[in-house]
Amino acid sequence: MNEVLLRSLTPSVLGILVRRGVDFAAAEDAVQDALVEAVRVWPTGPPRDPKGWLVTVAWRRFLDATRADTARRRREDLVDEEPAPGPASAVDDTLQLYFLCAHPSLTPSSAVALTLRAVGGLTTRQIAQAYLVPEATMAQRISRAKRTVTGVRFDQPGDVATVLRVLYLVFNEGYSGDVDLAAEAIRLTRQLAAAIDHPEVAGLLALMLLHHARRAARTAPDGSLVPLAEQDRGRWDTKSIAEGVEILQAALARDRLGEFQAQAAIAALHADAPTAEETDWVQIVEWYDELARLTDSPIVRLNRAVAVGEADGPRAGLAALTALDDSLPRHAAVAAYLHERDGDLATAARLYAEAAQKAPNLAERDHLTRQAARLNARRCR
Repeated sequence: MNEVLLRSLTPSVLGILVRRGVDFAAAEDAVQDALVEAVRVWPTGPPRDPKGWLVTVAWRRFLDATRADTARRRREDLVDEEPAPGPASAVDDTLQLYFLCAHPSLTPSSAVALTLRAVGGLTTRQIAQAYLVPEATMAQRISRAKRTVTGVRFDQPGDVATVLRVLYLVFNEGYSGDVDLAAEAIRLTRQLAAAIDHPEVAGLLALMLLHHARRAARTAPDGSLVPLAEQDRGRWDTKSIAEGVEILQAALARDRLGEFQAQAAIAALHADAPTAEETDWVQIVEWYDELARLTDSPIVRLNRAVAVGEADGPRAGLAALTALDDSLPRHAAVAAYLHERDGDLATAARLYAEAAQKAPNLAERDHLTRQAARLNARRCR
C-alpha cells in the first residue's frame, strides 16, 4: 500500500467533493471512508486510475450517509450527479482547498488547525505541539471548527495571511517532525507566489528555500541530528540559498516588513556565513528584535536569547532567558547550551537530560541525551 500516494491524492479528492456542494465535514468523512477502503482492497487489486477510484468511492460513501438523512429529494438529486467512472481531472486543487478552509466564518487559529488536520495531513498531536497547547484542547478546537463550517457553502475563500500560516506550519512539521511535508509546502508556496504579488508570500518562500537548503547536512549517516554550528556547509544547497536570498532582497526592497521576511533575513545571515564562527550574530539579534516586535512570540524571544548569548556572551543570553517561562518548549535545551558555554557543566548536563525528556521527536531526544552524556563524561575525567 502506497501511503504517500494516498496522502498526495487526498486534497484533490476532498476539493472535488467540496466543489460539488458537499459541506466540508461530510466531504472529509467520505474521503476518509474511501481511504480506508483503498487500504483494504488496493493491495490485491490496485486501480488503473487511483484518483478516479477514490472520487467515485468517496462520492458513494457520501451518498450512503446522505440516504440515512431526512432530505429524500435532495439525496435523489445528488444520485443523478454521481460522476461516471473513469479518469479524473488532473487539476491540482490543493492550494485552492487551503483558501477554502481559511473560511471567514472561522477564526484564523481555527482555520489553520482545521486545514492542517484535513488537508495537510498532520495529526492532532502535531498541531497541538505547533500551537503550544494540550492535545485535548486542540482536538476540541478542530471539532468546533468542523461544526462551524458544517452546512456552509465554501464560496468565500479566506485571506492570504491564514493560508501563509498553514503553509508555514506544514513546512515546519515536514522539516523537523515525523511527516515529510516540506517539499509539498514549498511547491504550494511557489504556486501562491506566482499567483499573488505579496511581499510576505515571497518572504515565506525565501524562508523555506533557505531552511530547506541545509536539510542534507542536518542529520548524520546514522540519523542523528547535527547542530547548525557543526554542519558540513559544503553539503548546503547553494542554488536554493541563492534563490532564497534573491527573493528575499526583492521583498525587503518593498519596505513592507512582515514576520516571514524577518525570519528569512535571519536564515540568510546563517547561510551567508562561510563558517559558524563568522556568523554575524549582532545583525541576527537586531532581526530578532524586529521579529519580536512583529509577533510578540515567546518562541522568538527564546531564539533571541541564543543569539544574544552568541553576540554578547553566555551570561547575557542567560539574562535574556530569565524573562521567559521555563515551561516553553526547548527552554531547557537553550538554558543547557548557554550554561555549557558559561562553563557550568553540571547544570548544563542536568538541563540537557531534562530537555531530552520533553523532546517532541526521537531524533531530538537522542541528540539531547547524547549531549548530557558527553558533559557527564567530561566531568568524570
